Amino acid sequence: MDATTVGAILACVGVVSGSVVTYLGKRGEGKNSLTDQLQEELATERAERKAAQTEVDVLHERRRDDLVRITQLEIEIIRLGGTIPS
Repeated sequence: MDATTVGAILACVGVVSGSVVTYLGKRGEGKNSLTDQLQEELATERAERKAAQTEVDVLHERRRDDLVRITQLEIEIIRLGGTIPS
């Protein structure tokens, strides 16, 4: 084999290996893109869940406050001589 043939073979090998590297890089890039999308969706879902939990906590607190107030009013009714219907 002369130098020209060896050079051509090496150039072909270089082109093929470059193509393989590019293909694998693009394939990995697509996976990263999907992973990024999933992570963004997960972050959004977590934020929505946290907001919903905060709202539930507020509602629980209001319910507790309402029950305390109802009990106070029932005590006041009894103190004034009234009766509490069952």
